[in-house]
Amino acid sequence: MRTRILLVGAVLAVAVAAIPASLASDGRNPQTAGLQVALRAQGLYRGPIDAISGPGTVEAVRAFQRIEGLPATGLADARTRAALGPLGRPLFGARPLKRGAFGWDVAVLQFLLVRQGISVPVNAYFDAPTSHGVRVMQQRLHLRADGVVGPHTLRGLVSREPVPLAHGVAVAARPKAHPHRSHHRRTTVHVVRAGESLSSVARHYRTTVARLARLNHLDPSHVLLIGTRLKVPHGRHVQHTATTHHVAYRTQSVASVRTLLDHWALHYGVNVHLVRALAWMESGYNNALVSSVGARGIMQLLPSTFRFAESVLIGHHLRHDANGNVRAGVAYIAHLLRDFHGNRRLALAGWYQGEGAVRKHGVYKVSKPFVKAVLALAKRM
Repeated sequence: MRTRILLVGAVLAVAVAAIPASLASDGRNPQTAGLQVALRAQGLYRGPIDAISGPGTVEAVRAFQRIEGLPATGLADARTRAALGPLGRPLFGARPLKRGAFGWDVAVLQFLLVRQGISVPVNAYFDAPTSHGVRVMQQRLHLRADGVVGPHTLRGLVSREPVPLAHGVAVAARPKAHPHRSHHRRTTVHVVRAGESLSSVARHYRTTVARLARLNHLDPSHVLLIGTRLKVPHGRHVQHTATTHHVAYRTQSVASVRTLLDHWALHYGVNVHLVRALAWMESGYNNALVSSVGARGIMQLLPSTFRFAESVLIGHHLRHDANGNVRAGVAYIAHLLRDFHGNRRLALAGWYQGEGAVRKHGVYKVSKPFVKAVLALAKRM
């Protein structure tokens, strides 16, 4: 079985390596999306997951390299990817992918699915929503819808979104200059605030969503993160009206999410790195995420779990915002750790499959990859 898996992996790598880097659509190299996801998990990259090696991506690579004591080249070479741990490997195309897989290549897969209009979390974990997304894509490609990314599915994906593999070559290079664009209208920078969307910013500056999307290399269908720095046409803004209404489960900036996670982890006496890793695996720090079964927010809590946390564990009502979601989630994992006498493996299994199911049946097979991935990621966060 191991020999067969290695052979399939070699076929995948060859299939992707045959595509030249120049074919990456509209300046994007989807492999770079894997890098951006890994850097976001470290709290170093705050821009969009757009697969473009822009200045923000390069500077985040440099910051990570300085932290790890590596040459700060801004290039994601093999040493840098190894230092990123489980999120830094393997490159997309190096192995077949199925439910339970975790790593850089899964993040690239999720990016490709989202680019095709299939809504999945982008957190480098091949979970049930990602499996469903793969089956949807396979149906579109007229392939067997088994939820496994093997050679045929990979070939179909990269025919739509070319994915160059860079064997021994840095993934995120400095962006090339485009002197022919110098005649474009001058731009200014707008920092996205709570309550704003791409359409509201477009109205604010009397421009169009399409133009803003092109100018900033954004997909208009994606969530616009608070704190994102947008280039906007210079001198066209109008009077700004502050947005004061509360919006539940709004996506927060990476820095603000980590601040919330760290605060409540310390409050409830839970390891900060474990909490960061658990939240990342659940949502990729996306507070706007709502699963097909109704799990919500950064911690992906079902309404019943949220009510249990606020009524039994905390003792008072919580707001349905990022702070309330994180507090309820951390209180719940603290409860599981107490009940399982500090055993992280059993507590995480209880989180994934239910506390009663762990006591009655042990750790389910489907829970083991999730538990393993959270524990591995916790060592790097």
